[in-house]
Amino acid sequence: MAKPLIISACLCGAGTKKEQAPTVPYTPEEISDQAIACAKAGAAIVHVHVREDKEVNGKMEIGYKSMSLEKFSETTELIRKKSKEQGVDVCINLTTSGGEYEDYKRLQHLGKLLPEMCSFDPNTLNWANSYIFENSPRFLNQLAQEVVKYNIKPEFEVFDTGHIDSVMYYVNKWGIPQPPHIQFIMGVGGSMPGTALNLAFMVSKLPKGATWSVSGIGKCHMDMMLAGLSMGCDGLRVGLEDNIIYSRGADGSKVIATNVMLVERAVELAKIAGREIATPEQARELLGMTKKVD
Repeated sequence: MAKPLIISACLCGAGTKKEQAPTVPYTPEEISDQAIACAKAGAAIVHVHVREDKEVNGKMEIGYKSMSLEKFSETTELIRKKSKEQGVDVCINLTTSGGEYEDYKRLQHLGKLLPEMCSFDPNTLNWANSYIFENSPRFLNQLAQEVVKYNIKPEFEVFDTGHIDSVMYYVNKWGIPQPPHIQFIMGVGGSMPGTALNLAFMVSKLPKGATWSVSGIGKCHMDMMLAGLSMGCDGLRVGLEDNIIYSRGADGSKVIATNVMLVERAVELAKIAGREIATPEQARELLGMTKKVD
């Protein structure tokens, strides 16, 4: 029997704006509501960023990228509260890369909120050739110690082949429990393009026993889901952080997605591929995650 497929919903990210997709959530209430809806649709994991209204360069920005401890706390507590009220289980994955690069802001919510999982980006990247996505060795050494201290499963976000070497450097240096879970993020400008050939090459370089998931950014989103399923991936990551277009018409028209629509499509593709959908409890077992807060 094929292993169950873990679907992860990345709800808003740090950059997707309502001007692009009115369906993207900004507030703790919106994010928590969509988290529960995605869990009901089949997502075992929700990947959480937070936003805040903030003055930037003299202009008030609505839904600006944030690592606010207050916003993380409110959002996480709402997801847990609504999960209980509605009888829904879901694994919470909190980002450590929401846009502010002061190390303590990227770490402070982990020990306070004790999520099952957090993102771990093992290298600095010139993101889309437009800005520096900074992940210094100084910060990564601190993050590695935090995930070990609080028994949080790192989701190693890998954008290129050399990043796998960096994953194993921090795993071995700090004794992060193995096997690692690798999240391939394909199609970001300045990193590995999202093609089946490139994904197959990346998969061939996985550490022994590693579990892996894949997401394609923007136009390669569907391609990477199909390629991942054909290669036996452990998971698919979908959501408005990575892709806002559900479909395009022959006339160039676009249907803007919702997070639930993207989860539901991943569920249908998995079923066509003969894969059952992993429950949150199965995801914890498969990835070695521990639920520390009911």
